[in-house]
Amino acid sequence: MTELIIAEKPSAAKKVAKGLSKSATEHKEKGVRYYTLINDEGEEVFVASAVGHIFTLEEKEKSFNYPTFDIEWVPSYEANKDAKYTKKYYNILKKLSKKATEYTVACDFDVEGEVIGYNVIRFICKQDDAQRMKFSTLVPEDVKSAYTKKGSSIEWGQAKAGETRHKLDWMYGINISRALTKAMKKAGRFTLMSSGRVQGPALKIIADKERKIQAFEPTPYWVVTAMLQHDQSFTVSYEKGKLWKEKKAEKVVKESNKADTAEVIDVDKRVWTQKPPTPFNLGGLQSEAYKTIGLSPKQSLQIAQDLYTKGVTSYPRTSSQKLPKNIGYKKIFSKLKKNTPYKALIEELTKGTLKPNNGKKKDPAHPAIYPTGEPAKGLKGKEKKVYDLIVKRFMATFGPNAKRQTTKLTFDINTYKYNAKATKTVEEGWHRYYKPFVRYKEQDIASVKEGEKIGFDKASYEEKETQPPRRYTKASLVKELEKQGLGTKATRADIVENLYKRGYADGKSITVSDLGLKLSATLEEHIPDIVSPDLTKHFEQKMEGIREKKEDPETTLSEAKETLIKILDEFKGKEKEIGEELLDSHQKMMKEKNTLGTCPECGEGDLMIRKGKYGKFAACNEYPDCKTTFSLPKKAKIIPTDDVSDTGHPMIKVIKKGKKPQVISINPDDNMSGDAKKLIEKVESGDIEIVDEDSGSKMVVRSGPYGKFLGAEDYPKVKKIMDPEELVEEYKDKLE
Repeated sequence: MTELIIAEKPSAAKKVAKGLSKSATEHKEKGVRYYTLINDEGEEVFVASAVGHIFTLEEKEKSFNYPTFDIEWVPSYEANKDAKYTKKYYNILKKLSKKATEYTVACDFDVEGEVIGYNVIRFICKQDDAQRMKFSTLVPEDVKSAYTKKGSSIEWGQAKAGETRHKLDWMYGINISRALTKAMKKAGRFTLMSSGRVQGPALKIIADKERKIQAFEPTPYWVVTAMLQHDQSFTVSYEKGKLWKEKKAEKVVKESNKADTAEVIDVDKRVWTQKPPTPFNLGGLQSEAYKTIGLSPKQSLQIAQDLYTKGVTSYPRTSSQKLPKNIGYKKIFSKLKKNTPYKALIEELTKGTLKPNNGKKKDPAHPAIYPTGEPAKGLKGKEKKVYDLIVKRFMATFGPNAKRQTTKLTFDINTYKYNAKATKTVEEGWHRYYKPFVRYKEQDIASVKEGEKIGFDKASYEEKETQPPRRYTKASLVKELEKQGLGTKATRADIVENLYKRGYADGKSITVSDLGLKLSATLEEHIPDIVSPDLTKHFEQKMEGIREKKEDPETTLSEAKETLIKILDEFKGKEKEIGEELLDSHQKMMKEKNTLGTCPECGEGDLMIRKGKYGKFAACNEYPDCKTTFSLPKKAKIIPTDDVSDTGHPMIKVIKKGKKPQVISINPDDNMSGDAKKLIEKVESGDIEIVDEDSGSKMVVRSGPYGKFLGAEDYPKVKKIMDPEELVEEYKDKLE
């Protein structure tokens, strides 16, 4: 017997193979790694990777008509040029499957992982079913246990629910997007538009909030405060808080200021217990990582997934807030103790009984997120911070209750009552294990006694305004989607990111573009079911029913088709009207997105982002009267800013994948210091000669969108480049 084990990603395949046998042999073929080993029964085992979704849904006969429902699974490399790299993984799986007589799916144990494994089994291995390994961590003992206890069949509920979700999302996404695009075309402009089964309701959520903010009319109110003296100055507030009439505030201040002292009439001290936090599920981790580290939900999910595939944390796509006993608390702490930063805290924590403060939420597939205790070597930057957050949260859930004291003081100032309130920690409890992620303010307050009279300086009032509703952040929007039952724990972060990619949302505190507002309003007016959370929630419940084997996939898909046909039939009669409503907002958005600022040469036109044969560039829109152009960085996202350089050139924000964003001037000369410019001039004139020590190549001046730099004269044979700013100090004496 020869067995083929299918993992979801290359890194997971390696962990599975090494977990089953330390002597597993790695093979590399056309850049693809797979593994062979001999199991405990002496049988040969192949372990290979599906590299994520190796199949995708595609229309059988391509057209731009709608509605369309005739779809099929095809290899991803055939449908999408960006997925061409998957072909070599497909070929390896196909080759190994022909040698195998048994098949095991070891993809992530969730809906998506089941679909990936199921597609490989039926389309590549040509099998109707396979065995199934289930694990929540990639540590060797868990992998071995999952192999020993593997099921005789794939998880059919997950597979069917996952496939149904893919088909539903395809049907809604393609058909609604095509309808919107055709509407724009009928209005006179071909522009690709996008909406989807969950994207529509998500857009409505932020659009509704945006309209409330725009419609909000602030109301003035006044607050009265007084300055008191007791060892040091401190502020107290008039007990009635907001006063809606200025005359009332004036009266309170006038009467209060007749007093010479303030009398302490009540000292209320209350100590209250604060339970430890619950273990992280994915939503909890994303929310906390945003608040404490500043990561978007998508970033924190990606990092958590990477930590899982490295074997140092458990599977992150979980809804559970529970840590079951069978994960082995003592074993995990024993391993973690070897990690020096946590040793002292763990020794202290594990002296007592280990019982986590589990939350209410469950997940049938995985426990809450926890560290495995395996050595976390080589972690840097944000990855290290997320790992530390997961470890500290895990420890904190086992910690003792914290105790905090809230003190409220009440003062009488000429018959008017004023309050002061402060809260501080009196027993750290679990806080000790969660630092530096504890976000509670420690406030102190004057130590006074009831009946005591203390110094009073003066009272005053200040005018303020009521504030509009707070905007969503990416993290709070993900939380809202979860609350409303929209999307899944694995898809919500991507849904939010897509709102940004489509130009509907922007900013850390989410603002909605005119196009996003118009699209949401148009859909709500003409096809309200698409933006209603009720319809989306209905199908989410259907898919959960499929996973639990209580609902039928075909019945669910038939219902979805009928609903879409009805919606789109109504839409077709209004295509031109809808397109005209959207066109103006789209053109306005594109102009804002591509306008960098006033042309510094003619002062009349605007510098606009254009696309040419060699990539993006900036050009004045008064061409041919003004022929001003500037190069722009290649393979980068260019975002306009409101700033200009000292020479009057627009500043732009440049975002490149994997690099820190930069704000630069579109005029390269503005991006260099005076000394760097002198160095460049002297290299060009021959007064300074710079040679690369490694290659012996002379460095010459070259130009790029970021400004001038030094590059090897022997390029492309020698690809050395030097930043003149970094050479200034070395050649300082020659620049004077």
